[in-house]
Amino acid sequence: MALGYVLVESMRPGTRLEGLPLTLTKIERYPVRNATPDQPSVWTTVEFQFPEEEAGRLADALAGILDEHGGWYSHFNVSGETFVIYAGRVFRYPSGDKAGRAEAEEHGRSVGVPEPQLDWDEYE
Repeated sequence: MALGYVLVESMRPGTRLEGLPLTLTKIERYPVRNATPDQPSVWTTVEFQFPEEEAGRLADALAGILDEHGGWYSHFNVSGETFVIYAGRVFRYPSGDKAGRAEAEEHGRSVGVPEPQLDWDEYE
C-alpha cells in the first residue's frame, strides 16, 4: 500500500474524489506559516492509503479536482517513482531524478506555488 493525501482547501469547489480504493489514515488541520495571500492560513490534510497499482488513476483523479488558482499540488511516492500532481497536470519521475524534479518544480512556480512550498519528499 502507498500513502497519499489531498488538502481539502486545494480542491476545486463542486469536485469529489471518489471511485478509488482509498483507506483513510488521518485527517489533520494545522496553521501554515508560508501560505500565500491566495491561500487560507489553516489547511486540512486528508491522508489515505491506496494500492500501488492505482497510482496512475489516483494521480489523474487528483489532477481533475485540484483548483488551478492558489498554487496547489499533491504528491506521493510509489515503488521508487515520484508523482507530483497539479490541476490538469501530472509529473512522474524516478525518485531522486533531478531533471524530473526540476521540471515539476518549474511548473509549480509557473502556477503560483511559492518556493518554500516546493518541498515534497522523495523516497527511492
